[in-house]
Amino acid sequence: MALTRRDFAKRSAYTGAGVALAGSVGALGTAPGALAMGTAQGDADRFDPAAGYGPLLSDPAGILALPQGFSYRVVTRSGVTKLESGETTPSNHDGTATFEGPRGTTLLVNNHELKGPRSDWEHPVPLTEGLVYDPAAAGGCTVVEVHRHGGHVAEWVGIAGTSQNCAGGRTPWGTWLTCEETADKAGQHGMTKDHGYVFEVDPYDRRANLDPKPIKALGRYEHEAVVVDTHCGDLYLTEDASDPNGLFYRWVPPHGFRHGRGQLRKLADDAGVLLAPKCYDSDGRFVDDLSRATRTGTVYRVDWAEVPDRDAQSKPVREQFADDEVTRARKLEGMWWADGGAYIVASYAREESPVQHDGQVWFYCPRRRTLTLKVLLGVNKNPAADGALDGPDNITVSPYGGLIIAEDGEGIQHLFGATESGRTYPIARNELNVGTAAKPEFSEFTGVVFSPDGRTLFANIQTPGIMLAITGPWRRQR
Repeated sequence: MALTRRDFAKRSAYTGAGVALAGSVGALGTAPGALAMGTAQGDADRFDPAAGYGPLLSDPAGILALPQGFSYRVVTRSGVTKLESGETTPSNHDGTATFEGPRGTTLLVNNHELKGPRSDWEHPVPLTEGLVYDPAAAGGCTVVEVHRHGGHVAEWVGIAGTSQNCAGGRTPWGTWLTCEETADKAGQHGMTKDHGYVFEVDPYDRRANLDPKPIKALGRYEHEAVVVDTHCGDLYLTEDASDPNGLFYRWVPPHGFRHGRGQLRKLADDAGVLLAPKCYDSDGRFVDDLSRATRTGTVYRVDWAEVPDRDAQSKPVREQFADDEVTRARKLEGMWWADGGAYIVASYAREESPVQHDGQVWFYCPRRRTLTLKVLLGVNKNPAADGALDGPDNITVSPYGGLIIAEDGEGIQHLFGATESGRTYPIARNELNVGTAAKPEFSEFTGVVFSPDGRTLFANIQTPGIMLAITGPWRRQR
């Protein structure tokens, strides 16, 4: 079913992060109005004890530290919980979205970031008949059905035979766009088909997922995340790549196109226009890399340049532009649509970038065509210290105000919040040591997202692959 613009407005309240429930995070840093400068680098890289829910309490089970009054349930665990077909849950949980399910349940579509041939992985996504794109590839998505408070009901394959399904995005019409963070071609790393695409997964209609087809109109590159502009239907996408640094993209649909379930896969491979950004500062000077911004409140004007060859058959998309033609950023990651625009994460910048940092969150306002720096984490000199932050990745807007961010940095890993006033506070700490006692190692958090009713926060520990449902005394954060 195709959607009109009025349908978009009706269905976007939840896709827009539940902001209709909770209000706006537009006050984070500064409003995206006049070009301005705010506070200096590193203003949010340590927890504010006055914000949030209090200190994290260690978990006797050694999985998840939470504040007093909070608890968690393990929903799925790689190699332990079972799919409807009898195989065990695949590993390497990543991007996730929630949907209202039948009889008060919640449906979650869960990416599994498995790159390369199936033989490299103990628990790949099963090759369910009719749902396979490339039988050589290990990745894909599962759909999980849970009771109201996180109890596991069922799990089944949504798509298989894709590669390195990292993040993605929920659509206003109730599907999930899963993104491949690889540009492997057929013949590379054992693959039998080209990869680096976006695929649509329907959590409600299993038949709609048969015979998976890549949405080639959105380009072939190391995709990370995607959001839908609920006003006009444009899509925004991030690329996690380096040498040179990656880009974020805007896809403009062809004239007369109407979004809806399964409509994207019907598009011609060259449908619409794929664009890359070119940013300018308040003095009209070109900005070559987003790491140049060293203060929250920095605002850049954005122009757009058309991608010459979106399927990148001869040259990667980001290499099709000279450095003075587009604005790049290292490690572009999670996105979320809310407040009439897109929140965009750049996880870190190192020697490959003009200025080093350990995380940025930007807000792109389509109406003003501006990018505003909302959150900035200075370089974390002591990642092993609890409370020091680095490497934001997946992101969601909280129904209780502000942002919830999954950490994928070095050392200790957190779920943390950022309030509308720019303060940060802890929500959870990963205590599952996948290293050794002498050299502890803690996997990243992924797939942070609230249930449709806002009562449960779901998140994943990527390695070995655990989906968690967190409940507690949530309250408004300012």
